[in-house]
Amino acid sequence: MIKRFAAFVLVIASLSLAYAENWPSWRGPGSLGISSEKGIPAKWDLSRNVKWKVEVPGLGHSSPIVWGSRIFVTTAVNSNPAEANWQKGFPQSDRKPDQAEISWKVLCFDTETGKLLWEQTAVTRKPVNARHTKNSYASQSPVTDGVYVFAFFGDQGMYCYDFKGKLIWSADLGTFKMRNDWGMGSSPVLYKNYVIQTCDQETGNSFIVALDKKTGKPVWRTQRAELSSWSTPYVYDQGGRPEIIVNATRSIRSYDPETGKLLWECRGPATSITTPTPTFMNGMIIVSSGFIIEPVRPITAFKPGASGDITLKEGETKSDSIVWRQQAAAPYIPSPVAYDGRIYVLLDQGFIACYNANTGAEIYGKTRIDVGAGFSASPVAMDGMLFCSSEEGDVFVFKAGDKYELLAKNSLGESIMASPAVSGGKMFIRAIGHLYCIQ
Repeated sequence: MIKRFAAFVLVIASLSLAYAENWPSWRGPGSLGISSEKGIPAKWDLSRNVKWKVEVPGLGHSSPIVWGSRIFVTTAVNSNPAEANWQKGFPQSDRKPDQAEISWKVLCFDTETGKLLWEQTAVTRKPVNARHTKNSYASQSPVTDGVYVFAFFGDQGMYCYDFKGKLIWSADLGTFKMRNDWGMGSSPVLYKNYVIQTCDQETGNSFIVALDKKTGKPVWRTQRAELSSWSTPYVYDQGGRPEIIVNATRSIRSYDPETGKLLWECRGPATSITTPTPTFMNGMIIVSSGFIIEPVRPITAFKPGASGDITLKEGETKSDSIVWRQQAAAPYIPSPVAYDGRIYVLLDQGFIACYNANTGAEIYGKTRIDVGAGFSASPVAMDGMLFCSSEEGDVFVFKAGDKYELLAKNSLGESIMASPAVSGGKMFIRAIGHLYCIQ
């Protein structure tokens, strides 16, 4: 009887794992920042609802990804810990490359226990370029297809590992001189047999490239007339013609993910620093750019399937290819989340706002969350709630809807720059020094 019961429990556990929603990339399933999971607690602290907590060495702002029972994290470990400094907010300081050697690593943990399963060092060397004091040398999130894990470390290249930690291939994509030596931030995305990476920079040699997942060899490479940008592309594959949407300063562009051919572009208005990842809702691709000191911070809703130059004329906010545009609503660093007919915009300096996804009309305007709070991580939506992680180490939970309603403020006690991952009834939060499992 005991053996039968144990076998039954094992089967149920296996089925639960099989049907658990994976979080395979930056912004999770479909790159939307939305989970179908239910039962994640709205309230917790270090004494309740924290299943485990493990140390993550080094400095990295990349978000964790999850597939099945494994969670993957990247980091950059400086051989001189005094150099691995980081400042929240909007620090102003001289930028120069760290002087000591850095080891760029991929770590794999067990989702149930937090046990470190393996750790691999992609490369150890002195960094080529500088980073912003607020940035890290491991800010690009990895991506997985359930067989391989792909990690992009900028000047250090792209690395592919299998789930046992074996290096399959690596690819040198060049070195990248970013605006004001701020460092990079765009994460890789997957399309069929390709891993695709945007490599915009300040020196006029920007490009987007597709690599074969199994070999790392280039499949196509398209030059871009762009300056530095930090936005991760969005892969639209909802039926009809697939597109890969790239948000940047000079133009928003769409490419054929099979060939790299330019499909359409929309020039300005855009802010001079472009970070948020596009999202999708109700048949619209929603793109935002909101550098905080500039008056025009647009959110634009595009129809898939456009061709050519679809730039709006001055004073226009819609066209055959553009459903609507909000001229001064976009966030600076956090990516908006489009959820249940609404677009939620989390603003760096501690505000949140909500807009109608179909029209762009304001539902509620800029609302203060907490005095002194700052945000770089992007919000996650699930089970009728929004989870927003602050640089101060607090996770604010809001009820999704037409009214601002704060449900909880949960403190972890250390800064959070990475966006959370959700899978198997658990939320994984990567803070500056630790990885937490909330259940």
